[in-house]
Amino acid sequence: MIKIKKSEFIFRKNLFRECHASTIEATPNGLVVAWFAGTKEGNKDTKIWLSRLEAGKWTKPTSVANGIYKDKRYAVWNPVLFLVPQGTLLLFYKVGFNPKKWWGEVKYSNNFGKTWSENHYLSEDIFGPTKNKPILTEDERLICPSSTENKGWRIHFEISKDLGNSWKKIGPINDAKKYNVIQPSILKHGKDILQAVARSKESKIISSWSYDGGYTWSKLQPIELPNPNSAVDALTLENGLFLLVYNHSQSEEGEWGKGEGGVWGGPRTPLNIAVSNNGKNWKRIITLEDDVGEYSYPAVIQSLDGLVHITYTWKRQTIKHTVLEPELFNENRKMLKYN
Repeated sequence: MIKIKKSEFIFRKNLFRECHASTIEATPNGLVVAWFAGTKEGNKDTKIWLSRLEAGKWTKPTSVANGIYKDKRYAVWNPVLFLVPQGTLLLFYKVGFNPKKWWGEVKYSNNFGKTWSENHYLSEDIFGPTKNKPILTEDERLICPSSTENKGWRIHFEISKDLGNSWKKIGPINDAKKYNVIQPSILKHGKDILQAVARSKESKIISSWSYDGGYTWSKLQPIELPNPNSAVDALTLENGLFLLVYNHSQSEEGEWGKGEGGVWGGPRTPLNIAVSNNGKNWKRIITLEDDVGEYSYPAVIQSLDGLVHITYTWKRQTIKHTVLEPELFNENRKMLKYN
């Protein structure tokens, strides 16, 4: 029987009117989690909030970004935390009332999230990672999985050889005629072999492959797992297995909220974990949530001690943190029979 080591709320339910889109990172000083919250997704009162795990307890949430730009306040979206090897913690996020018109900003912390720099505008046509983490390649290229929604849903990649000081944009790799795809994650399959998996409007999780370290990508193809137009996240585990957190459903039914920027997502359930040893064939191994309500926008990491940490939106009322033992994934790797 699969057992969850730990499951907890980052903060008490309904501390915010609405919260969403968490991100998690492991630092030498402990775990750090961020999310956005306000009266409604897309409203100008949304802020990026952050909490750190200290002595086994989560600190009181503090606001670290508010969307003020040129004396006007905008909505903020989809924070992404990433710790670079030199020890600087990056916080990427988006600013604007609508994903079709938002832009990317980044902040820096040199004390693992206790204090932060001023916000830095990335540059025109560079958004940073849309929802899921960048990867750092062996030759120290930072590859951000990104996407746009202004000409259909299309994914692209942003590569930096100097940890964010300059960027090269790759793509978009699709034209949104066959597949409308956003918010990719990147899996590492070996030297120069990468796989992107992403959310779509076509009821399937969509995949693309690169065999040259992210500079060119194959045509989009669906994998066998469903997608109810909801975000996913994926991770390459230390044992070489691939992990995907997603909603195992094709339904988009449910109550939909409306903010200043437009109409945004509704309930997504159940929330599941699947694993693969080749990125093509997947085995569903655990259900994290299956009650009525929205359990969505997962973020997943593996800490240095081997534990797998997952955060996700819990009914838009709080952010939930779940911890799984690495033995779970070692056992399932043995059970996967395909090559």
